[in-house]
Amino acid sequence: MNTYILMTKLAPDVLRQMKDRAKLGRSWLEQVKEKCPEVRFVAHYAILGQYDFLDIYEAPDEETAAKVSMISQANGAIQAVSLPAIPYKKFLKLVEDI
Repeated sequence: MNTYILMTKLAPDVLRQMKDRAKLGRSWLEQVKEKCPEVRFVAHYAILGQYDFLDIYEAPDEETAAKVSMISQANGAIQAVSLPAIPYKKFLKLVEDI
């Protein structure tokens, strides 16, 4: 499994529904689990700044990671970016090979 980081920015109209945030978040997670059952979430954070949420998850391939981003966009995200994450020890091994 590969590790990915999902950075999500919600649309302003979705942000106005703060009282429904838990319900909307559960609905999103249920859709991801249904359409991408192989995905395993490691961490979920609400963040301040350019993005609203940061998720760390594992997926078998970039196509599945793309689906997670698309499900986010279908649920009110104006930006959903899935970035591959390389464990630091693996990164150092890559550096040694250069």
